[in-house]
Amino acid sequence: MIILKPVFFLFFTLFSGSIAADADRRAYVSNESADTVSVIDLESNTVITSLAVGDRPRGMALSPDGSQLYVAVSEDDAIAVIDLQSVTLTDKLAVGDDPETFAVGPDGILYVSNEDAGLLSVFDPKTKSLLCSIEVGVEPEGVAVSPDGKLVLVTSEASNRVHVISTADYQRHKSLAVAARPRGVSFNHAGSVAYVASEVGNEIAMIDIRTLSVTRRARLAVAGARPMAVLVSPDDKTLYVSTGRADRVAVLDAKTLEQKTAIKVGQRVWGLAMTGDGDFLYTADGLSNSVSVINTQSHELVETIRVDGSPWGVVIDD
Repeated sequence: MIILKPVFFLFFTLFSGSIAADADRRAYVSNESADTVSVIDLESNTVITSLAVGDRPRGMALSPDGSQLYVAVSEDDAIAVIDLQSVTLTDKLAVGDDPETFAVGPDGILYVSNEDAGLLSVFDPKTKSLLCSIEVGVEPEGVAVSPDGKLVLVTSEASNRVHVISTADYQRHKSLAVAARPRGVSFNHAGSVAYVASEVGNEIAMIDIRTLSVTRRARLAVAGARPMAVLVSPDDKTLYVSTGRADRVAVLDAKTLEQKTAIKVGQRVWGLAMTGDGDFLYTADGLSNSVSVINTQSHELVETIRVDGSPWGVVIDD
C-alpha cells in the first residue's frame, strides 16, 4: 500500500491528473532513511509527492519503455515497481538477499547485485521469475549493462574486482583488478568503454570493451574524495563522478580522464542523473537531505531541492 506524506496528500488528490500528464518530465529520488521516493517536477524543480516504497531504497532504474520505475529496497529483499502514469506502487519483486543496485537490459531483464550473498541475480519482471544466479566477488554493488545488451559489468567492493558477464550464456568470463572498494560502474553511450569508481582507492578506471582490459587510471584531485557514482554525458565527451564526503562532483574528460573542475554541492553526494539534453545534472546529497541541480555548461550549482531523509539515488525521465 502506498502512503502519501500528509503535506502532499491534498495536492496529489486534487492534481493527480496533471501529475500523470507530466510523467515525462520528472526526477525520482530514493531516500534511504525515509523509505520513500520523492517525485520532482523538472519544470519547476519542486517536489510533487513522496511515495513509501519499502525499507531502505537505494538503486533505481526505468523500464525500457519508460512506463515503470524499479527501486531496490534492500531490507525487503525486493525490487519495488512504481507505475509512472498513476504514480502508484504496483508490485514488489522478490529478487534475492539484500539488493542494493541493479541494471535493466534493453530486453527488460533485471541484473541485481545481492550484496550479502555475493551473487548477481538475473530476474525477468514480466514472468516474475529468477532466471539464474551468478557467483561474483564479495559484496557486489555496481551493475551496468552494455547498450547492446550483450555484457554486464558488476563491481565487487571487498574483492576489488570488476566482473564481466555475457548475457548469451549468463557466465562470468573475466574479472579485472581495480583500486580498493569499487562502487559505481557505467558504460558510455557508444558502448566502447566503461568507467569504474573506486571509493577507498580514489581511482577512476577506464575499461576498453573490445579488449576487456583497463586502459587508463586516474585519481581525483579533490581533497577527501571517495568516488561513488560515474555518469557519462550524452555526447560521451565528459565524465561526472560523485565524491561522497568531499561534497563535490568531479568533472573529467571522458577520453583522457583529465580533471576539468570540481563543483561544490550538498553533503555526502551519492547518486547522479542527467537530463536527456545534457544541460543539467542532478545529485543526491545524503547528509543534506537535498538534491543539487548543476548547469553543465557553466559548471555552476543553480538550485537546491529539499527531499526526504538520506537521498541516495536519482533517476530522470524526460
